Amino acid sequence: MPPDPPGLDGPESSPVLGLLSRGLEFWVRQQCRAIENLEIRLEGTALQLLRGRLAAVSLRARGVVYQELELKEVELRGEEMRVRMGKLLRQQHLELENPFLVRGRIRFSGEGLNRSLAHPNWSWLGDQLAEDLLGIRPLQVLSIRGDQVILQARSGGADSMSLERAVALEAREGTVEVKSVDHGQVCRLPLDPAIKLEWAEVGCGYLDLGGIGTINP
Repeated sequence: MPPDPPGLDGPESSPVLGLLSRGLEFWVRQQCRAIENLEIRLEGTALQLLRGRLAAVSLRARGVVYQELELKEVELRGEEMRVRMGKLLRQQHLELENPFLVRGRIRFSGEGLNRSLAHPNWSWLGDQLAEDLLGIRPLQVLSIRGDQVILQARSGGADSMSLERAVALEAREGTVEVKSVDHGQVCRLPLDPAIKLEWAEVGCGYLDLGGIGTINP
């Protein structure tokens, strides 16, 4: 992520700024099942804030569970946001007026990604990876060893067999292409059309994904 641009002072410097910061934090936490740490930075002038306009919002979070995906770290920056300040001033919930673009990075640990793919919401994706890249299913374990992602799967039935294979990840045409390192099989992950991935990196036991997306409040 690029260095933070000049922004506003902390929430204590302005009642309106504090109200808006707390409203945004509450809204973000509502979207997630869990967040361990959350930092929000607002950018814009006092007049823009009073009119419910934000030049940009930067967010950094750790220990996030979003739609049952375990995210080690999240760094996002959204621009040109509009907020219904009247509702906030009446101590009602925050309401965003417009879809807005977000650019950022998410980090998975191997353990968190393995637990995510074992969850019923995402087990279909793990099984698809196993079938396309190893030829058997279901996926048993996904792990990250250094700069490699390792898939392990075991077939059922009387002729049960297990396989382990290293795979490489690459951002391609807005999504992630997963390719067997030694055998050439390829699986392209299905993504929400509102998300476009621009890069993917594996290293030091983590998977980092970066790109842009559209948030529709």
